[in-house]
Amino acid sequence: MKKEVPNPSPKFSEIKEIPPSSFFSKITSYKVGVVPLPLYLVLAAVIFMASMYGKLPADMIGGFAVIIVMGVLLGDIGLKVPILKEIGGPAIMSIMVPSIMVFYNLINPSALKSITAVMKTSNFLYLYISVLVVGSILGMNRKVLVQGFLRMFVPLIVGTAAAISAGLLVGTLFGYTIHHTFFYIIIPIMGGGIGEGILPLSIGYSGILKIPQEALVGQLIPAAVIGNIVAIICAGLLKRLGEKKPELTGNGVLVKTGDDLGLLDAKGIDKPIDFPLMGAGLLIACTFFVFGNLASPFIGIPGAIIMIFTAAIIKYLNIMPARMEQGSFHLYKFVSSSLTWPLMVGLGVLYTPLKDVVATVTLGYLVVVASVVLAMISSGYFIGRFMNMYPVESALVTGCHSGLGGTGDVAILSASNRMELMPFAQISTRIGGASMIVIATILLKLWH
Repeated sequence: MKKEVPNPSPKFSEIKEIPPSSFFSKITSYKVGVVPLPLYLVLAAVIFMASMYGKLPADMIGGFAVIIVMGVLLGDIGLKVPILKEIGGPAIMSIMVPSIMVFYNLINPSALKSITAVMKTSNFLYLYISVLVVGSILGMNRKVLVQGFLRMFVPLIVGTAAAISAGLLVGTLFGYTIHHTFFYIIIPIMGGGIGEGILPLSIGYSGILKIPQEALVGQLIPAAVIGNIVAIICAGLLKRLGEKKPELTGNGVLVKTGDDLGLLDAKGIDKPIDFPLMGAGLLIACTFFVFGNLASPFIGIPGAIIMIFTAAIIKYLNIMPARMEQGSFHLYKFVSSSLTWPLMVGLGVLYTPLKDVVATVTLGYLVVVASVVLAMISSGYFIGRFMNMYPVESALVTGCHSGLGGTGDVAILSASNRMELMPFAQISTRIGGASMIVIATILLKLWH
C-alpha cells in the first residue's frame, strides 16, 4: 500500500488573505466629512496645484471645487473642536477662517476669481436660498405654514423694540451718543445684510448728511458683521438647549399644532428619493425665483418676498402636485445637507470684510452689539412661549433679524441645524430689514 504524498502547495481556499498594513487601514478610517482622508488629500492637492499654476477654471466648476474642498474641512473641524462645536462651530469656522485668510491675503488670486464666479456671477447664494425656501414651504404642513407666518410678527416686533431699547441703554453706559448708537450700530445690525441693507442705508445717509457713501459703508459694516457672529453663537447655544430640553423645541417646526403625524406625512420622510423628481424640484425653485424678479417692478416688493408668498399661496391652495412637492423637498434636503458649509466659505471670502471690523472694534462696541442681539433673541424666546410657538424656533427666527441678510440666515440656521425655518427667517430678515432702513432714513432726515 502506497503512502500518500502530501501536496506541498496549499489549497486555494486555505491561502490566507494578506492583511492590509495597520497604518493604511487606520489612516483610511479617518474621514474629512464623508470623504476618506487619503482621498481628500489627493483632491485638495489637485485643486491647490491648479490654483497655484493658474489652471483653475474661473467659473462655476472651479468655484465649487474650491469652496467645497474648504467647506468640507472647516465644517468637519467645527463639528469636532470642543466648546466650539457647542456654539455653531461649523458655521463659525466656515465663515471666519476664509474671511481671515482674505484679510491676510492667504487666498490665491486664481482661487479668489473662481469663488467670485460661483458666488456672484452664478449667484449661488440665491439659488441656495430659492431651493431652501421653495422646498421647505412645499414640504411643510399647511397649518404650520399659515400659523407660522401669522404669529411670527409678534415676537419680531417685540424683539425689535427690546433690541433698540437695550442697545440705546448699553450704548449710553459706554459713552456713545443716542444718535450714533441708533443710526450706526443698531440699524446696521437689523438692516437686512450688506447688499440689501447697508448699501441702500449708506446711500440714504449720504444724501442726508452729504458725506461720501464709501466713508459711511466702513462705519456701518462692523456692527452687522459682529452682530451676525453673536447670532451664530446664540444659535449654537439654542441648539444645545433644545437637545437638553426637548420640550422647548419643535426640531425645525415653528408652531405647536399637536398634529405630529400630519407633519411627518407632509415632509415625505417615508417616501423614497426620486432623482428625476428632484430635477423637477430644481426647475420649480428657479421658476419661483424668476417670477419674483418678474413681478417685483410691478408690485414694488423685493423679488425674494414675492417668491416666498407665492410658494406659500401655492401650498395653501394645495394646487401643486404631491410628487412635485416631494421632489422639491428632497432637493432642499440634499442642498441643505451637502452645500451649506461650502456656501459659507464663499460668504466668508466675499461678504464678511474683517478689514472694516478690525478698524472699528472696541470692548464697548462689542458689548453694545451683543446687547442688541441678545435682547432680540431672548425676547423672541419668551414671547414665543405665549404664542403657542416653540421657544427655540421662535428665538431663532427673531434672531435672523440681526443677521447678515440671506448670508446670516444660512449661517444662523446652519449653526442650529434648523434649515426648515428658512422661509420664516427670510421674512424676518427682508421685511424686518427693509422696515428698519425706511424708518432710519426718515428719522435721520427729521433729526437733521
